[in-house]
Amino acid sequence: MDSVPAHIFETIDNVLGTIEREYDIAIVFAVARGSHAWGAASPDSDYDVGVVFVPTDLRQYVHLEGPTEVIDREYGEIDVQGWDVRTFAGLLADSNEGAIDVLRSPIRYRAAYDPADLATYVERTYNPMDLYHTWRGIATSNYRKYISHHLVSTDDERFPIVDVLEDGAYVVKTDVGTMTIPADDERFTETQTKPTVKRNLTITRAAMSARYLQATGERDGHDLPALEFERFLTEQAPAVFDTERIERARKLLERKRAGEGGATVGDVVGREFAHPAREIDPDTHARGGPDIERLDEYVDELITAVQYRYGSPPS
Repeated sequence: MDSVPAHIFETIDNVLGTIEREYDIAIVFAVARGSHAWGAASPDSDYDVGVVFVPTDLRQYVHLEGPTEVIDREYGEIDVQGWDVRTFAGLLADSNEGAIDVLRSPIRYRAAYDPADLATYVERTYNPMDLYHTWRGIATSNYRKYISHHLVSTDDERFPIVDVLEDGAYVVKTDVGTMTIPADDERFTETQTKPTVKRNLTITRAAMSARYLQATGERDGHDLPALEFERFLTEQAPAVFDTERIERARKLLERKRAGEGGATVGDVVGREFAHPAREIDPDTHARGGPDIERLDEYVDELITAVQYRYGSPPS
């Protein structure tokens, strides 16, 4: 698990206090997100913090303007993103990857409420189909944006570049095969890629998570990939992936931790691996997701926890 210096905990606690006063809210719990949560932080990584909060005055929920639902603020090296309890519960009902990861984070900066029971419930009831498509989307979109070499037409259609000929012409992939586009064709612009360690690692982790969830679902039940990537590579990945793929991922992780996230490394993932199947069998991989009434009960617990912590309850 990634470690966070003690002075950062104090800094984050001060930031959380500032946010509470500024937005008139009470924070239920705050945890690490991003690279610190899944064990890929380097010495110069910022600190992403996920928070769940309750408006100090619960009557805001019936006011026409309504309460603050989402907070997304930067305070120097501290980047805070959070949701009010109602929005957070709705995201969990939709098996939202970001909300689930907040529950699973191993690093807690504040906890008026211990989310362990809620995390266990959501991990047991989430919809694998939703998570699969989230991870697939992360892998494919990041590959297209940062790794894959494309020509983009004036109407924003993208064509992966397969080869560049001696005269500068491009051989691109289409839905029906390939075609050659002259270098001076003004209808097309070549993309500028950023095939760094960090981007390759993001794509690798997402593609492996999607493929792992699909593979375990087709065997004996969906096994949720561990949030901490090193643990996933060591304990879970060998059941699905070969040694070469795992070691390639581990090398990216090690380089990211060493501060080499911005180093250019080309396409380490591979186009095919970065594109898990577009469709998977819903009869095998889809289920209803967390029960709304049960999530409402957890919302009540979250609010009660804040009332107990602060003595002067939201009202």
